[in-house]
Amino acid sequence: MNALPRILWHYWQTKYRQHFRTPEQLQAWQHRRVQYFLHQVVPKSPFYQTYYQGLDFQDWQQFPVINKAIMMANFDQLNTVGISKDEAMVIAQQGEESRDFQSTLRGYTVGLSSGTSGNRGLFLVSPVEQQAWAGTVLAKALPQSILSRQRIAFFLRANSNLYQTVQQQRIQFEYFDLFQPITQHIPRLDDYQPTILVAPASMLRLLAEAQSQGNLSISPTRIISVAEVLDPLDEKVISQVFGQMVHQLYQCTEGFLAATCAYGTLHLNEDILVIQKDYLDRESGRFMPIITDFNRRTQPIIRYRLDDILSEQKTPCPCGSILTAITQIEGRCDDIFYFPNHDQSQLIPIFPDLIRRTIILTSEAIQEYAVVQTPETIQIYLKVPENQWIAVTTKLEHTLTKLLTKSGCQVPPLQFSLYQARITYDQKLRRVRRDFPTS
Repeated sequence: MNALPRILWHYWQTKYRQHFRTPEQLQAWQHRRVQYFLHQVVPKSPFYQTYYQGLDFQDWQQFPVINKAIMMANFDQLNTVGISKDEAMVIAQQGEESRDFQSTLRGYTVGLSSGTSGNRGLFLVSPVEQQAWAGTVLAKALPQSILSRQRIAFFLRANSNLYQTVQQQRIQFEYFDLFQPITQHIPRLDDYQPTILVAPASMLRLLAEAQSQGNLSISPTRIISVAEVLDPLDEKVISQVFGQMVHQLYQCTEGFLAATCAYGTLHLNEDILVIQKDYLDRESGRFMPIITDFNRRTQPIIRYRLDDILSEQKTPCPCGSILTAITQIEGRCDDIFYFPNHDQSQLIPIFPDLIRRTIILTSEAIQEYAVVQTPETIQIYLKVPENQWIAVTTKLEHTLTKLLTKSGCQVPPLQFSLYQARITYDQKLRRVRRDFPTS
C-alpha cells in the first residue's frame, strides 16, 4: 500500500470505524489487539523475549513495567530492526546540530525527545508507522474533512519526517523552529496565514500577545497546544485573543496519547493504544499512565510507565465518548512538591495543579508566574502591575500558606521575585517545578 492510501485508510478507521458503545466492548477489543501484537512482536525483540520469559500473554495487564531508563539501557536489544543506540544517536544528534531532520537510518526515522526530566529518549519509527500516525492525527485534529484545504503552522523544538508525513496534496505544512527568535517567526507567520496553529502553550501565549499588540494578524480556525502543560492562565489569554477554544494534542516519544473533542475535553486515545492507570491518588483521580501501543513494532512500547500526572474527569463528557476524559495534564511526578509534616515524621505531597490553581485564583492581576521548590524555600516569580505588587504578593503568601497548613505541611519561607521573560523557547516551560530529588 502506498503512503497516501495508507494514511487515508487510518484516517477513515479512526474517524468513522472505531466507535465503541461500552467500556467492556473497548477493553475486549484492546485485549485481542494486544494478544495478537505480543505474539507477533515479542519473538523479534531479544529484550522482551527475556523480560517476559515464561509469562502467559493472557496476563499481559500484569507484566513488569518499563520506563525510559530501562528502554534506553536496552535500546539495542529492545528494537526489532537491529539498530544500535550508538548509530541512532549519531543520526539524531546530527539532525539537532544541523537543524536538518530529513535523514533516516536504513529507512527508519530517528528522533530525540526533548528530555524535560534530563533524560533524553531515542525513538525509531518505520514509514508504515509514520503513515498510520499521520492518518490518526489528521482524524483527531482536523476541524474539517481531510479533503478540506489546510495550512498548518507547526512550532516545535525539532522537525521530523514523522511530522512531514502529515503534508499531503491539500494540506500544507510549515515548520517553525523554536530555536529561532520569535522576531523571525512573526513575518513568516503573517505571510503564511495558517488555518491551523500548533505550538507549545508558551509560544501560543507569545503569539497571542503579538496579535493583541498589532504585530501579528492571523485568523486560524483551530489552535492546538502541544508539548507543554496548558496552564489555565495561558489558555485564557490565548482563547480571548484568538476568539476560540484551545485544543490539545498529548503526544510524546512513547505515543500519541490524547486529543480534545469538539467540547474541548481531552480524551485518552484508547482506540489506538492501551493506557492503564497507576493511581497516585485514587480519590482525586490522579494517575500515571502505563502505555501499551499495539501499533509500534519497530520500537515496541509495552507496559511503559510515563512520569506524567494525569487527572481523570469524574463526569461524562457531553460528546458521549467512552474514552477516558482527562481534566488536566498536571506535569511530571518530578514536579510534585514535598514538605515535612509538623513532627517531620513524613513528607506530604502537594500536586502541581494545587499550586497552579492557588496562584491563578489569588488575583486576576497575575499575568505570568513560575513557582520553584528548592530544598530551603519556595521561589515565586510573578509578573503583575507594579502598583499591585504588594497587594498581590501579600495575598498570595496568605493563600499558599493556607494551602500548605491545611494539608498538614510545615511552611517554608516564601520568596517573591519579578518574573523574567524567556529569551529562548527550545526548552519546555514548566511553571511549577521542583529543583531537587526527594531521595
